[in-house]
Amino acid sequence: MAKVAFLGLGVMVYPMAGHLLKKGGHDVTVYNRTAAKAQQWVKEYGGKHAATPREAAKDCDFVMMCVGNDDDVRSVVYGEDGALARTPPGSGHGLSGRPGARPRPGCS
Repeated sequence: MAKVAFLGLGVMVYPMAGHLLKKGGHDVTVYNRTAAKAQQWVKEYGGKHAATPREAAKDCDFVMMCVGNDDDVRSVVYGEDGALARTPPGSGHGLSGRPGARPRPGCS
């Protein structure tokens, strides 16, 4: 099965990450800016949580993100401990946020 990271545990993603772990059999790691929410997810579903997006995304096949604020999106993706700092070549990235969020210039 795939190694999957979920960055942001909002209303939609919280159960989605759990479903991929419990029903899909995937190796799931979550990151949330509020660590207590990530820890609660681990208690509920039994996966893993990471202290940073970078740590969560390390060696994952897929990185899914759902963060709504533009500045938070940039931080979670491109920040010093951002997800793209360690993702391996060829890995997939599912990015979701509010419609106005735009990638950093020069990135696609």
